[in-house]
Amino acid sequence: MIAGIFAAGAENLEVLFNLFLIIFFAKLLAEIFERLKQPAVVGEILAGVIFGPSLLGLISSSEIVKVAAEVGVIFLLFTVGLETNPSAVLRVGRKAIIVAILGVVVPFVAGYALMKVYDGSSAEAMFLGAAMVATSVGITARVLSNLGLLDAPTAKIILAAAVIDDILGLLILTVVSSVTVGGVDYGKLFFTASLAIGFTLFVVFIGAPFVTKISPKIERLKIGNSFFIFGLLLCLGLSVASAYIGVAAIIGAFLAGMALAEGAEEQPEMIKQTNGITEFLVPIFLVNIGMALDVSVFKDYSTVLLAVVVTVIAMLTKIFGCGIGALDLGWRRAGQVGIGMMPRGEVGIVVAQIGLGLAVIDNKIFGVVLFMAVMTTLAAPPLIKWIFSQEEALFKTIDTEDAGGIVVNQEDWSRLG
Repeated sequence: MIAGIFAAGAENLEVLFNLFLIIFFAKLLAEIFERLKQPAVVGEILAGVIFGPSLLGLISSSEIVKVAAEVGVIFLLFTVGLETNPSAVLRVGRKAIIVAILGVVVPFVAGYALMKVYDGSSAEAMFLGAAMVATSVGITARVLSNLGLLDAPTAKIILAAAVIDDILGLLILTVVSSVTVGGVDYGKLFFTASLAIGFTLFVVFIGAPFVTKISPKIERLKIGNSFFIFGLLLCLGLSVASAYIGVAAIIGAFLAGMALAEGAEEQPEMIKQTNGITEFLVPIFLVNIGMALDVSVFKDYSTVLLAVVVTVIAMLTKIFGCGIGALDLGWRRAGQVGIGMMPRGEVGIVVAQIGLGLAVIDNKIFGVVLFMAVMTTLAAPPLIKWIFSQEEALFKTIDTEDAGGIVVNQEDWSRLG
């Protein structure tokens, strides 16, 4: 019995030490990249590649790390939602729908065609197309938040399009998975789509106004940090509800934050508390993405070539596909939308895992998709920083002019033309 206690203690110690190393290496590389004037996100993902199982093997993934990573991205999107006014998102709704549809159709067709050129089966081609459809808005949101640009007009389009993109991606994955195992249940597909769309519209049009209305009553509760506790419950509750109906949990977290956005404006302490959780958990999420890349599958030259081609096409199809939907805003802003929708991150990895689990794709294609997911995620932050450089300069100018508080409104952004 005593031996069992010590064994359990040793296991817990190993988990804690692993988490310590993950956060230490993530922040070490984040600091290096910040000093090189590059986004810290890139350093945190590279920490997983360099110090993870593929190379140095100093850190490793586990069920606990994966759960912490999942909770981390949930709180990241919740924090982004807190800084996103529902009315601002609704104003770009039509544009976001066009961007999302083109951002799904173009990558899927390109991925399918590419796999057929490489003599892949129809099932492999569909799974590659589905993986290329995915968008990991958590990465883009992290970069834009660090740059203070979540109020930029194109940032609103990206966030709204990402919600729609996730619903469309879910439907495509459902169809692809069904086709590969025998057939499509159209009734179930329609039901899932209706639930996903209805859930989103309910939170935006009914949930958000209701939460804003009851916010003063929540603040009068006797428990400490009542608004923060309410926010946590709403975040986790909507994440569960979102996952239950088949949409990614991060969409529920984002909608929860958006529902609280107006009330949170009067609760700066709640924002600080949420940011504290986010700063602890998000590095685990980013490092975990890096650890998912197994470099050993790239010993074969043909696999490397395929991975590079898939990655380049994955980047270009999002940039041009989503960019075309925003072309009437000008070339630069269309590019901002396209690049902002480019990273696949954990969403692409999940699609690859489903394909491998169904034995539709082999380890080679799985490695190619992982490479594409990680490389598009690594490439996005510096490109986002570059293409949003004018907005970042405007933000700094306004910040200098008004050190006591800064509100960047549509008129401020219009200076950029």
